[in-house]
Amino acid sequence: MAITDTQKVDYLWKKIGYAATKTDTNANKKAPNEAIASPLPLRADKVWKQASSIPATQPGSSSSPLTVYPTSAPTECTADATATTSRTWKTGLTDWIPPEFGSTYLVKVYVHTSGNAGSAAGSGDTLSATGSGNNDEWFFDYQSGVLHFIGTNLPNGISFSGKSVYIAGSRYTGDFGVGSATGAFTFTDNRLQTTSTNEEIIIEPAGTGYVAIDATSGLIVPVGTTAQRPTGQAGLVRFNSTSSALEIYTGSTWSNVSSSVSLDDFTGDGSDTTFSLSQTATSASVLVSINGTVQESTDAYSVSGTTLTFTEAPADGDSIQVRNFFSGDTVDVANLKDADSDTKIQVEESADEDTIRFDAAGVEVATMTSTVATFNKAVNVASYTTTQRNALSPANGWIIYNTTTHKFQGRANGSWVDFH
Repeated sequence: MAITDTQKVDYLWKKIGYAATKTDTNANKKAPNEAIASPLPLRADKVWKQASSIPATQPGSSSSPLTVYPTSAPTECTADATATTSRTWKTGLTDWIPPEFGSTYLVKVYVHTSGNAGSAAGSGDTLSATGSGNNDEWFFDYQSGVLHFIGTNLPNGISFSGKSVYIAGSRYTGDFGVGSATGAFTFTDNRLQTTSTNEEIIIEPAGTGYVAIDATSGLIVPVGTTAQRPTGQAGLVRFNSTSSALEIYTGSTWSNVSSSVSLDDFTGDGSDTTFSLSQTATSASVLVSINGTVQESTDAYSVSGTTLTFTEAPADGDSIQVRNFFSGDTVDVANLKDADSDTKIQVEESADEDTIRFDAAGVEVATMTSTVATFNKAVNVASYTTTQRNALSPANGWIIYNTTTHKFQGRANGSWVDFH
């Protein structure tokens, strides 16, 4: 026995109107009395994620998330060969925007010569959804993109020989899925990208909250050469692959985050007073020695950028060594010490003491203030023969021990003077 239309309507009433399962006839169990929930399925892959971007009035041309098929270029349908001749026509396109978004989205239907979409609206037959009064209404399924002449008859007075049905309207061609709007972002697997050219990606915690990366591995900062540095903004951090250093933009210049020590070796020729360093430095950040003797800053040399300048040219064959401890950057540290902390240099042992202390094996061997340097252990000055001494390029203030004369000697007013 066939299912009656009354039973079918009762099923739809309970399913759509009450989201309930039909378990009995309407006479035996009314819709409000059906107790088993049965909502319509909602597929996440068919949710129009950008539905809020659909304008209330259909635009004249395509614009995300819409693809428009205007009356000047409607899409041509193909007849459904499995249905009665000319009864059903398929666009082959899904997700047409229904008039619930606005009355202008109601599709327009034309019958015209096949393969001639451009003149369908102007020269073809326009069909009304309500028909001509001869039970020849059409129904368009906006989800599947299928037009069906749902009335008893086909359109009155219309011949379909050599003709096609044409549809003008709009389709949703934006993103699908659930979740909040992604704005100007795209997500591909584990990659987050912005679709706006040269725009920042901003993470903004609320109030006093902070950005935390909950991991035990590590964080890779941007890596690039010196030539690839971006336009500087205060706080930018990157790894410079040219200098192999982590650097930060201070607001006015790029500066290395970590300290380093560079060593430059030169040989004097008796005439050159300037030498090029491998790293930017200052007079205060380098330790300069000639033949093992430490030179006095400002009196014997000065440094500007990568240029080391001596007040007098080192002699021919002099061995010059320059140790640059901070690569031109300022590093704030309180202590420089070994693993067990018994050998160290303390910038300040207590707050604002302004005293540098030198410890070795747990013993304080020297201190230095702005006015005096104090040595608590014996001081071993450089030793030279008279011949070696005479080969030096000394500056006033030097002190040596002369192993030829067995005298402590100092350089004063351009001459060597015995201390005893």
